[in-house]
Amino acid sequence: MSDKPYARVLFAGSGVSQGVFAELLRQRLSDVPGVVVPDDLVDIGEGYEPLWAEARTSAQPLLLVDLEPQGGGGHVDWLRSQLAECGDPEQMFVVSLFDQPDASLLDALPSLLQRRELHLACVGVPKLPSHHAWSEIPAHEQRLLLCNGPRCSRRGALDLWKTLRLRLKAAGRLQCEGGVHITRTQCQFPCDLGPVASLYPADEWFRVRDETEVVRLVDERLVAGQPVPELRIDQP
Repeated sequence: MSDKPYARVLFAGSGVSQGVFAELLRQRLSDVPGVVVPDDLVDIGEGYEPLWAEARTSAQPLLLVDLEPQGGGGHVDWLRSQLAECGDPEQMFVVSLFDQPDASLLDALPSLLQRRELHLACVGVPKLPSHHAWSEIPAHEQRLLLCNGPRCSRRGALDLWKTLRLRLKAAGRLQCEGGVHITRTQCQFPCDLGPVASLYPADEWFRVRDETEVVRLVDERLVAGQPVPELRIDQP
């Protein structure tokens, strides 16, 4: 993989042991040198202990590829701090697939394994500050929950999240007085109508199938305050 290959690469995420995502993952990794499928896939759907057990018994240097779409920077830092307890922190590295720009699900995996400059060692993990803005409830008037569960994600919810956030931010309504606090969730149901979004305190449920419908939801319902009955799934 590079001039100094890892002794082992682990891939951890929910649902990597079965289902469509697992099938695609296995196909993509089958030709990657040094990766043993399925031995190097760790399903964390029911907890992280299997991952720590693999890390403790693995040869180093070790690279962990985080496949959690809702992970983000905080999740990566947490993984780094936990892995540091499983071996030599300077020989344990973490990289997130979904934290990379232009990552299109598994298309970025081969190049991501090669780009060592993106692999973060498990040393110098920032400590949590005693007080920060994220320790306070953000200002908002409404709260929109966008499902990023497995079926909604397969229908494009990950990309729609980016559109939702950017559109609200451009309108000056993202997490501010009178604005909207947005949150990604696991499955909200009903999956066959997704991607699903629910709005509170109005208790309205929407399906947003593409970027055009996200724009309508933001511009017409969240900003202008107008009903968008065509997007509602909680009405006959």
